[in-house]
Amino acid sequence: MLRSMFAGVSGLRSHQTMMDTVGNNISNINTHGYKSSRTTFQDALYQTIRGATGAEDGQGGVNPTQVGLGARVASIDQNFSQGGLQTTNRATDMAIDGEGFFIVSDETNPAPGQMMFTRNGSFSFDEQGRLVTGNGQFVIGEGNAVIEADNISELSDISVGNDGLITGRMTDGTEQDIGTLALATFNNANGLTRVGNSMFAESVNSGEPNISGPGGDNGSGVTQGGVLEMSNVDLAEEFTNLIMAQRGFQANSRTITTSDEMLQELVNLKR
Repeated sequence: MLRSMFAGVSGLRSHQTMMDTVGNNISNINTHGYKSSRTTFQDALYQTIRGATGAEDGQGGVNPTQVGLGARVASIDQNFSQGGLQTTNRATDMAIDGEGFFIVSDETNPAPGQMMFTRNGSFSFDEQGRLVTGNGQFVIGEGNAVIEADNISELSDISVGNDGLITGRMTDGTEQDIGTLALATFNNANGLTRVGNSMFAESVNSGEPNISGPGGDNGSGVTQGGVLEMSNVDLAEEFTNLIMAQRGFQANSRTITTSDEMLQELVNLKR
């Protein structure tokens, strides 16, 4: 069989993965806190027909002769650039202007490995006054403690400061500190694992989370209340990638078709 046919098949697979990535980005164009992905390719194996030789007396060196065997996906990288901030005027909506992540957990006192990380700050208070995500996970503050408000039914005018401090006003007019958000940064944020529901989990290549309050020197950023971070998907770029994936798929399909026609000619030599 022709090597070009196998190369074409590998190209189809690679561009299908690229198309899957682009499609996922476009589907999350309005997902709060979503971070886009991109697909990169690399050439695959090579078959050496003739090896290189060095120069000798009376004869020059010869370059190697190799035939490539297609392409494959090198990586699917994550883009953690800042998304736009949308004003919602909802007190428990929060956004990070910086590189940090909100910390959430299914445990009230999470241990390392039980924490999840998100950029989606669409939070609310449950019936017990605990700050939770839309899926009911607890939002973690300073000291790895759940942010919890006492007498939530008596609180109003809840606000979030740039330092992550959440405050509210009691019915008697006094202010109450509800808690302070904790943010996490990573030595290699691209090493985080996506687990769905706008959540990330640490991996062996992301490093352990560096937990601190907003506004620190570690680049975690500052928090803002009444706003949400939008998706950082660039629709114009994604449509361009969509065309590139489509044309790349078509070109590799043509390679397979042409290889098939050549094989057909070979089969017909007997006639």
